[in-house]
Amino acid sequence: MFKNSAAWLIANKARPLQVKSAAYTRPREAEIVIRNYATAINPIDWRIQDMGTSMMYKWIEYPCILGSDVAGEVVEVGPQVTRFKVGDRVVGQAVGKDEKRNRDAEGAFQLYVVLLEHMVSPIPDSLPYENAAVIPLAVATAACGLFQTDQLGLQLPSASPKPKGETLLIWGGSTSVGSCAIQLAVGAGYEVFATASPKNFDYVKNLGAAKVFDYNSRSIVNDIAKAFQGKTSAGAITMASAGTGYCMDILNRCSGKKFVSLAAYPVPATIPKHFPVLQTMFTYITQSFVYWFKSKSMGVNYSLIFATTLIENGIGKSIFADYLPQALETGRFKASPEPIVIGTGLEGIQDALDYQKTGVSARKVVVSLKD
Repeated sequence: MFKNSAAWLIANKARPLQVKSAAYTRPREAEIVIRNYATAINPIDWRIQDMGTSMMYKWIEYPCILGSDVAGEVVEVGPQVTRFKVGDRVVGQAVGKDEKRNRDAEGAFQLYVVLLEHMVSPIPDSLPYENAAVIPLAVATAACGLFQTDQLGLQLPSASPKPKGETLLIWGGSTSVGSCAIQLAVGAGYEVFATASPKNFDYVKNLGAAKVFDYNSRSIVNDIAKAFQGKTSAGAITMASAGTGYCMDILNRCSGKKFVSLAAYPVPATIPKHFPVLQTMFTYITQSFVYWFKSKSMGVNYSLIFATTLIENGIGKSIFADYLPQALETGRFKASPEPIVIGTGLEGIQDALDYQKTGVSARKVVVSLKD
């Protein structure tokens, strides 16, 4: 059988990740195993490492394997798998840190990863693994916020979408989640207004946004509310906790749906140097109160996204199995943003985690795991 290795988080808040052997796990029913050729880095990865699991992910046991984004080649398929065969090029969301799954075999930071069949999409030969790896967690987060009935509840994307006559606000259109949200919403027939910094206006428009606004503008609320005049709101999704209040202010002045889906939790953008857990908890509690007060006073509802809720509710299959394969093949969905490849091999993952913490714009940090 295949010889596996992983970048292990060996204990709570341990640094650096340790590269050592890992068991090769054979797929069960409706699972596949891929040889992982590229993995992307997400903020939740370094937050778990730096903050530990006293606030979130309390079910994690150490040592463990983190990571969510993988792209590679199928090496084994489990019973009743019909969509894939050995040798297929694929991209998928590794869900090993979901509370119900919670097993290291499904963590992304290893060479051989077990994936759920319906959380995987084939990729065209023209798409490099490093580019494909930017998709999974970002598209899953966007899909949860846009399409789940407990979130915005929008219509699903299709090959030939009919215009819905509604406009969606996406706060943070140049982020990896924002890039996916724009494309999914347009693919479902919605007009999209987005925010970004001016240097990323063209990038966001090329993804399908009808109008883009500078989120640093002092008149941002008035500018977007004015653009919504005569239109019907489909709601909003924000990729930054700082955007939540602005989205509420804007939707309060619009007709249509008044709901904000939160892809970012109300925590400090960087981990505080002193008393990090206490400061993070204080920020979370105070900002949550602000959201609650605005919601009650304005009648604008909101909900936090947890990006693995789509595993069992049908949305994951609708996106990874039903929509993405053809959309990627035809170019209707682009692997965006562009990757920044930081290092190669499992040994490069720690450097990539540290690099991602410094902040990137309209790019996503990726590690190549090719031989």
